[in-house]
Parts: sequence; C-alpha cells; structure tokens
Amino acid sequence: MGAGLEVDLGRGRCEVVPADPTLLEDYLGGRGLGVALLRRRIAPTLDPLSPESLMVFTVGPLTGTRTACTGRHAVVAKSPLTGTIFDSNAGGRFGFELKAAGYDYVAVTGRAPRPVALVIGDGQAELRDAADLWGLNCQDTVARLSALGSVCCIGRAGERGVRLAAIMNDGYAAAARGGLGAVMGSKNLKAIVVRGSRRPTIADPATFERRVSDLNRLLAGSPVSSKGLAVYGTAVLVNLVNTMKVMPTDNFRRVRFEGAEAVSGEAIAAAYRTKRTPCRNCSIACKRRDEASGRQLPEYETLALFGPNCGSADLAAICDLNELCDDYGLDTVSVAGTLACHAEIEGRRLSTDEMRDLVRRIGEREGLGAELGEGSLAYASRRGRPEASMSVKSLELPGYDPRGMLGMALSYATSNRGGCHLRAYMVGPEILGKPKLIDRRSWGGKSGLVQVFQNVFTTADCLVICKFVLFSTGEEELANVLSAVTGVDYSSEALMRVGERVWNAERLFNLTAGVPADTLPERFFNEDGGGDTRPISRAEFEEARRQYYAFRGWDARGVPTPEKLASLGLEGGSAIP
Repeated sequence: MGAGLEVDLGRGRCEVVPADPTLLEDYLGGRGLGVALLRRRIAPTLDPLSPESLMVFTVGPLTGTRTACTGRHAVVAKSPLTGTIFDSNAGGRFGFELKAAGYDYVAVTGRAPRPVALVIGDGQAELRDAADLWGLNCQDTVARLSALGSVCCIGRAGERGVRLAAIMNDGYAAAARGGLGAVMGSKNLKAIVVRGSRRPTIADPATFERRVSDLNRLLAGSPVSSKGLAVYGTAVLVNLVNTMKVMPTDNFRRVRFEGAEAVSGEAIAAAYRTKRTPCRNCSIACKRRDEASGRQLPEYETLALFGPNCGSADLAAICDLNELCDDYGLDTVSVAGTLACHAEIEGRRLSTDEMRDLVRRIGEREGLGAELGEGSLAYASRRGRPEASMSVKSLELPGYDPRGMLGMALSYATSNRGGCHLRAYMVGPEILGKPKLIDRRSWGGKSGLVQVFQNVFTTADCLVICKFVLFSTGEEELANVLSAVTGVDYSSEALMRVGERVWNAERLFNLTAGVPADTLPERFFNEDGGGDTRPISRAEFEEARRQYYAFRGWDARGVPTPEKLASLGLEGGSAIP
C-alpha cells in the first residue's frame, strides 16, 4: 500500500507516512519489515517495557490478495521474556483489515498517560480513551469494540505486565509468544481496532490468477493440508507425535504419554460438535470451535503442553485452561511449560483445580502467579532449580522432544527468538515426510538443512503467509506469486536471500543485546526420556552447531563475518564482542 502509520502514544499523535520502498523490496513485510524498523530505531540493550520501546504491527505484500493463507499479521518488538528481537504472528482477519485500511505497518512508541485504544479506518487513525476497557479481559473487550472492526487487544495479563502475556486477535487468534502483550500493556494501549475497504493493486492480474490457481492445486493435492489438518486441525498430531516417542511428558522427563489418545484430535472430534474456523482466505482451516458452546478448542501445542507435559489426560480441563488463557491473553505454551516446571520442583503432578487456579493467578499477577508469570527460567532460578526450566534463551519449548528429532534439536538451539518450532519446522521432514522423510535420529546433513529451513520459514514470515503452505509448495511458487503481485521480478534465490538477510539482522541485534548461547537444557544431554530414547551426544551436537555456523558464514563464535554481512547488504557486525 506504500504507507505506514506512525503512532506516538506519549504525544497522542498519529501520522501517515510513506513506506520506505527500499525496505519493502529488501525485507518484503511482516517479520522482515518489523525487524528492519526495530534495528533502525532502538538500541538492542533497551528495556522492552520502557516508553521508548517500539512495537510494529505489520502485514505482507500478499496480504489482501486472493493468495491462499495470507490472512495473518505480525507483531515485532523486543521481548520482555527473552530479551531477543521477537516477532509473533496471528491469524484471523486483523491483517486483512489493516491492509484494507491502506497500511503496510503500524509503528507504536511512547506511553499514553491513560489507557487508550487506537481506531484505524481508511487512511486515518485516532486515539480514543479506553479507561472503561481497562481491567476487562479479552472476550469482553472484543464484545465492546467489534462493531468498529477487527480487534487486536490485551487482557488483564498484558495490563499487569505479565511476561507471558499474549496479544489476542478477535478473541481467538493469538500473537502469543514472547510476552508482547506486556509490551502493549506497558504503553497503556488496550486495543487496536481496524476496518478498511481498500484493495491492493495487482501488477499483473492475468499472471497472478494463473499463479494462484497453481498454488491452490498444490494445496488441494497435499494430504497434510487437504486431509489431516483439514479434518482434525493441528490436533491431528497428538497420536502421531506420541507414537514416534517425541511427546513432551512430565516436563520433558519422558517422551511418551499413556493417556495421549484421550486428548487427541480424534478425541476432540468425538467429544465435541466441531466447526472449522479458518483465518481470512484460508482453505486449510486448522482451527476448531465447539458449535454447542461457541468456544475455541485447543490446538496441538496447547494439548501437548497442558496435557502430557503436565501429566493430564483430562480433555475438558485442557479446553477450560485454553479458554482461560485466551481470555486473560496468555501464551498457552509458556504458561503450561512453566506449570510443568513448577510441578517438577514441587515433586508431584498438579491437579486440574490447581492448574486452573494458577492460570488465573498468573493472569492477575497475584501471589505465586506473579512468580510463575515471569517465565519458567526466572521462576526455577529463584527456587534454586534452573535445570527444571525446559527453555532455550528463556522461551519455553513447544510440543516436540528434541532427543528424537535431532534437526529440531539444532533448530531449537539456534533459534533467534528462543525455544520455538516455527523458526524451522523440522517436523515436516523428520516426522511428516515433507518435502521428504529423513532420518530424525541422525545428524547427517542436518546442519545445512536447518539453516535452509530457517531461511525459508523466515521468508514465509516476511510474506506473512501461513507456514502450512510450505507442506505443499516451495519458494519457486511463492516467488512467482510475489512477482505477479508486486511487478518486481523475484527469483526463488532472491526470495530466499530475503529470509537469510532477516535472520542475520536478528542475529546481530541479539548478539549486541547479550542473548545467551545456542544450546539446549542439560536434561536432553543427560537423561534418556524414561528409557524410550537416548540422550543427545553433546560432542555430536557441538559439531553439528559448528557446521551450522560454517554454513551460515559465521565465525566459530556464531558471529556473522563482515563478508557475509556485506553479501546481504547488512552492516553492524564489527562491534560485536
């Protein structure tokens, strides 16, 4: 759309500015554009909850077009949980509406003197008093504001600065990870509401229609997108992951859970009358809602982390916890991971009632909940048990045990935002056989493959396209669609170079910020997962990491070399200690 919205909450100003065309071409949008703006405007050492911190809400060049699975948006800021540069993205319809209002991004800085909501329409924006909304959770906030457009908001967790706080889109789609809801709360920004009527211009409509048809055929022909995910949603993974013995169980002390079938996608389909709730312009529709109650049903990560990893086979309780987290605006992965850590330190499994109470107390930042709301590493360290935190760079691990997926192990360790499966979804080749099945227990070829996958998935985040599309298609098809939309001739190599550029830019930010080393919790090197798997060889891991740095063009410390930075058009590596 060629325009950005600059919002200074401290001064109460909203200004429409031209978007830098060089940034749009070099970083595309989404995660890349947000990272580029943060690197330009804030110091990596800045306190993420200070008024000077920057938040960027951004869409991509394919958003608002008929390209499948592009109804997402990204939020980029420095994380108060990890200290890393951080992007979190969400589905729903907010991204579509933001693009339709005429903006490629909204950059927010400062702190409002009192609670406000940012209301955006076609080419215009205003800050409105939100004192009557402060103190409400997400469902009530959305109910109050939804007549104005798509609502991106925080609940009481974000207001209280809980470092596990999420940003909720229309009450059900979460930009969940990294505590970005706390950043929004620190700015006294309760919500952003947007509605638009514009449509992006397509540079070559005839070619675009052909390319989109090609993409749709690939999606329809893929069993993963057209059958597994389309039938059960992401919950289809529960039984498969458990059978492969990579299911986190009892805080990653075991890799298989006897009651997994009771919390599987098949169990959800049997217990509830489910309705598919797709994001805007999505044919896969991986989210599910219960038609009887209208509430959103949990996805795989929530099922795995509140279920097996907390030792629970109570599906109804997991659904309650999911709903409670969504309402308070909390990241289910980090909350569940922190509860599992707490249970291990306590030496017992938590009851359903205890978990419900602790989630509420985390959201309220009350008593023990205030400690838990700082995240598992801070909590476990305070209790003298840092080894009980299953996190990388302070971000709690998701639903795949790395001892049985060595590509995922390396991906976790080297992830720029911390413990995350979506920086490089090695579940594809190691579990699902997409694009082809590889030996998940071997290090062979993983160092090169992980960095390729990281570049590909970074590029998808810059396009702001759902990563499930990558099960069915590749960079060539995406480059073809992008070229038809923008009129800029992107080859698949040029498209992947964008992902590599963004990855290295994030690395530079994190190194200056003093983010910890690329490693894994000690448990994975020392324990066998209850006898069902082997510990990871530390020597083999370190060799794989060394090779990974070499593939990246980094030195032995993991610092990008001047030659690598120059090849990507980046600067700023010489001062890294």
